[in-house]
Amino acid sequence: MSLSVAVAAVTFDRPRELAVLLDAINRQTAPVRSICLVDSGTAPAKDVASRHSNVEYVRSEANLGGAGGFSLAILKAVASGADWIWMMDDDAEPGDPECLATLLREAEARGLDAVVPLVAAPGHPDRLSFFFRLDGKVTHDRAEVEKLGFLPDDGHFFNGALIRSDVFFKVGLPDMRLFIRGDEVDFTIRLRKAGIRFGTVTTTAITHPHAFAETQHVFGARWHVIVPETAFKRYYYYRNRGYLIRRHFRVKSLVADVGGYLGYFLRRGDFRGLADWFRAFSTGLRGKGFGPLKDQKF
Repeated sequence: MSLSVAVAAVTFDRPRELAVLLDAINRQTAPVRSICLVDSGTAPAKDVASRHSNVEYVRSEANLGGAGGFSLAILKAVASGADWIWMMDDDAEPGDPECLATLLREAEARGLDAVVPLVAAPGHPDRLSFFFRLDGKVTHDRAEVEKLGFLPDDGHFFNGALIRSDVFFKVGLPDMRLFIRGDEVDFTIRLRKAGIRFGTVTTTAITHPHAFAETQHVFGARWHVIVPETAFKRYYYYRNRGYLIRRHFRVKSLVADVGGYLGYFLRRGDFRGLADWFRAFSTGLRGKGFGPLKDQKF
């Protein structure tokens, strides 16, 4: 019996990228039953969605963020009765028409409940958008990761992740309180705690904008911090890091973050940056600062 797949996708003011994504999804050799698309943008993308008969377009007048948008899209996709849910952001694109078929085949062969492709940087096919930690060191080198074949219990959610529908009944939906940044880390931790079998398949990939500039090494190649490029993203990243340390009692992450960010900002003499980090991080660590976007202070 063939397995059915529904896509859970989100978009925010990227009509050109969305059009590329929808075309690429419907060119897959493995059929997609439906594409559940949640649009939180300021300019509705319904005209782009209407070009494909299998798109179920959901307009959200409130900006739900990545986490909230994915939660709504996942619910629609699960409600369709599909066996698998394929997650996509609007600026992602499957690397080739066999991407979905490869993920399905590997998931079935390995008995996985979730499987993730590599995420390659657009225009840099030999580089990965998000790093892996190998032997204690971070790397963006695609060839270095590919030679491992399969990475169990590791992967970058949510872009391109293929997840069995019943997994969401076991671990829940992405936490919309996290808005952006950190929702994928929280979901991965919940997968591990629930004993869900997942991993990264290195024989297929999607493309997604990279974040090379955000990775800042502090004390050599084994200790780094992430410093997003805008104040908006920095606030949510720092706050959510603090919150995830509190929620999942991540002692090692607490030590790494405090030591890493103190070292990074003090060595640069950036006392304003240090103060901003501490304010956002401590807010999350205390479980505070959540609410509608209009009430957020950053």
